[in-house]
Amino acid sequence: MKKYIVITIFTACGFLACKNKEQETQAGSMIPAEESIISTEDIAETIDSSSIDIIPISHATAVINWGDAVFYTDPVGGAEAFKGKEDPNFILITDIHGDHLNAETLEGLNLGDTKIIVPQAVKEQLPESLETNLIVINNGDSINFEGFSIKAIPMYNLPESDDAMHVKGRGNGYVLEKEGKRLYISGDTEDTPEMRNLKNIDVALVCMNLPYTMPVDQAVKGVLAFAPKKVYPYHYRGKDGFADIEKFKSLVNQENKNIDVILLDWYPEK
Repeated sequence: MKKYIVITIFTACGFLACKNKEQETQAGSMIPAEESIISTEDIAETIDSSSIDIIPISHATAVINWGDAVFYTDPVGGAEAFKGKEDPNFILITDIHGDHLNAETLEGLNLGDTKIIVPQAVKEQLPESLETNLIVINNGDSINFEGFSIKAIPMYNLPESDDAMHVKGRGNGYVLEKEGKRLYISGDTEDTPEMRNLKNIDVALVCMNLPYTMPVDQAVKGVLAFAPKKVYPYHYRGKDGFADIEKFKSLVNQENKNIDVILLDWYPEK
């Protein structure tokens, strides 16, 4: 991922002011107003120890840079999908479905002893070759790892039923905390009490796709309930196309203008 530090020097010289503006444009920091979805190449912000940078790969798969740490969420799509990305300090996997779990991708990443944090149901789907990499945590469990506190949050369909695509207790959402900052990764969930009751979330990745998780209006209600500082809609490709993330942004900000809704391009192939 490209990162830039933009330093502005205040001076009476109009030439320098113009030069700074030109450099910002070249760095991709000036995004045309009509482009509401930000491409990976357009992401540029000051580097500091608490910055959380979300790099979309596709659908539920992301590379997350948090200060000097890097981790992957639900890596699928083959090792080539991560070409040019930094190696992860660890990996999070939420569930057993193919858009979240792919053993061939994991094996192709040549992880060495890099740890993969998974629910028990995911462990049962992975080959023995990856067993020593696995750390199992289930709903409600917490671990401290690589400087992070990581808690497994229930993710499931409503109303609860035994034949739901996502039953309570099988998969994990995650809340990660480091140096007072908190990141929520929803996984495949609906507007559950566990989501609504989250506190002090700085950054959230929230799914919305029918018929697998929840519609836009339900995702809006959940996000307004726990009011993260920033929210990224992700995992928004459904059976009949893509959820309306522009509508999601509009509805959230109609009710709470303090929530920064950030639209990234999770489907560069479309």
